[in-house]
Amino acid sequence: YPDIEKLMEIIVELEVPIVFTSAGNPATWTSFLKDKGITVVHVVSSVKFALKAQKAGVDAVVAEGFEAGGHNGRDETTTLALIPAVREQIEIPLIAAGGIATGRSMLAAMVLGADGVQVGTRFVASDEASSHIRFKERVVAAKEGDTQLTLKELAPVRMLKNEFFEQVQEAYRRCATPDELRELLGRARAKRGMFEGDLKEGELEIGQVSAVIHDIKPAAQIVEDMMEEYQRAIQRLIQE
Repeated sequence: YPDIEKLMEIIVELEVPIVFTSAGNPATWTSFLKDKGITVVHVVSSVKFALKAQKAGVDAVVAEGFEAGGHNGRDETTTLALIPAVREQIEIPLIAAGGIATGRSMLAAMVLGADGVQVGTRFVASDEASSHIRFKERVVAAKEGDTQLTLKELAPVRMLKNEFFEQVQEAYRRCATPDELRELLGRARAKRGMFEGDLKEGELEIGQVSAVIHDIKPAAQIVEDMMEEYQRAIQRLIQE
């Protein structure tokens, strides 16, 4: 991100209270932000990086499992395995991400040791999301197995299978080099798919949990429904 310094200045100027960082050394901006009174949360995909983030002084970490949409870790560790492993090693608050879209999955994450959850895919299918309506409708139509992690040689990314995805797989069959994969990916491929609605040639980043999303509704309703289901799930466990 060539404009990162300028972006950080804007964050401070606007008095943003909480900043999530990822895909880099957590020490790079943590001290700068915390000195300005900003809470810093860093996204990780392994115990190793969680410990590194804690040492850097972040206030909390998001441990993101392999199920998550978009850019992901190379180790392919699922949320079910990752959360308890990280919980055993760090003392700061732990937020679970990857495969969470319902109150039941939120409760499961808390049982595994998370202090909270980060939800992404579910909110793509919300009225307020800036993603294209065709992409939202494709997410709602998704079934299990419709997404896959690919492009690990560049930056691992989970996306819906479409014509662009098949082009990537064909490139792998031809033993394409990282440079050839980068050329195939091109520029603004994700924008083309998710925000301009090109379901064939665009990059459609979304998580596995899209398979349990069946409607598009207001973000507030999503939160209310998740919390109600979370409470029902707790009561069901208590009664049993």
